[in-house]
Amino acid sequence: MADPLCLLSLVFVLLLYFDRGKCSLTLEKCNELGFNTGLMCSMCRELGEFNLNPLEESCLACCDEDSDSGSDLKTFPFAELHHIDMVPNVEGDLYPAFVKSDRVKQFPGLNVRYVRGADPIIKLLNEKRDVVETLGIDKWNTDSVEAFFKERLRK
Repeated sequence: MADPLCLLSLVFVLLLYFDRGKCSLTLEKCNELGFNTGLMCSMCRELGEFNLNPLEESCLACCDEDSDSGSDLKTFPFAELHHIDMVPNVEGDLYPAFVKSDRVKQFPGLNVRYVRGADPIIKLLNEKRDVVETLGIDKWNTDSVEAFFKERLRK
């Protein structure tokens, strides 16, 4: 029979090994950090494109792993884009170019609203026009906003 102390040590090492991969944050902590439920890990991996690498670790601790098929992605019939009037900066083409272009017309369920002094956000709405999800978009560029609506907004 094996030494009980040796077996106990082995179990302890295995627990430490497997627990290390599950360093997820609590739902409350994720909400405090500004991450919504339903956050997909693929979105966290794209943070580097927007010079947001410091957020990636906490984002990955709060996200849900993407499913293998894109068909599981929840789509919404309506959305609101709340924006502030600003000029795109020199570094990149920020979302206001999307608001001022004809790209908005390809999404009949999208309502664009100017909200003075508020952070730019997208609200995803259900059939009853209740807000289901809210996303901050102040660092998004025009192409990201358009791609997001193509993926998540029903036509």
